[in-house]
Amino acid sequence: MEAYVRRWKDTAVMAKRCLLCSRRNPDTLLTSIMLPALMMILFVSLFGSLIHIEGVSYVNYIVPGVLLQCIGQCSSVTAVMINKDMTSGIVNRFCTLPIKQSSILNGHILEAFLRSGLTSFVVLLVALLLGVRPSLEIFDLGVLFLLLSVSILAFSYGAAMVGIAANSAEGASACSALMVILPYLSSGFAPAETLPPVMRVFAEYQPMTPVIDTMRNALAGKPLEVSGFIVSLLWCVGLSAVFYMISAALFKRKKEGKKC
Repeated sequence: MEAYVRRWKDTAVMAKRCLLCSRRNPDTLLTSIMLPALMMILFVSLFGSLIHIEGVSYVNYIVPGVLLQCIGQCSSVTAVMINKDMTSGIVNRFCTLPIKQSSILNGHILEAFLRSGLTSFVVLLVALLLGVRPSLEIFDLGVLFLLLSVSILAFSYGAAMVGIAANSAEGASACSALMVILPYLSSGFAPAETLPPVMRVFAEYQPMTPVIDTMRNALAGKPLEVSGFIVSLLWCVGLSAVFYMISAALFKRKKEGKKC
């Protein structure tokens, strides 16, 4: 029990350090606060009058897609931050301290979770200002929060894997671009059936589509599609587990011979 409490204390300290670094970095502030608001406004302004989806306004339709796209954008910041720690030598100094090795990586994940949570709040706030009126039922809000949480974890662990594996911050940013693109190649901004054949097949079977569709139903207060909800959870939890194991193995290999 004592070791468990110590691990969480070490993780909290490392997360606080990452939050301080984010606060002092204007690029992070721009990516996490300004960009989500601009994305929401731009999509509604540019495409709101051009794209018509039966039974729902475009601003209501795109909220889940913008949420996941901005979480993906935040994850690219996480990848760069982790890579800078790995390549600058600061991790070597951390390994001379009496802390748990896992807390170094988990601190970044906790900070990424909090930062992405703030991003999601900004997107939802802007959506409210643009006229979105989400369901306030406890069950619907719970589904939305749960899917947002597991999606953030999947993106964050994926970013950790990329950040550790990349040889430079530029490489980490470039490799994490896929996480930003995935929500576009889904049902996030247009119905999957309206996409070209190859893109339609990819959109229907990639993990973002069931997550976005389930979140959209929750925001609209529609009955929960259990199968879609379970598929969404399995995708996110499965990806989180795989990315965690790979990132932990990569971190251990790069720090082989060091003791934390």
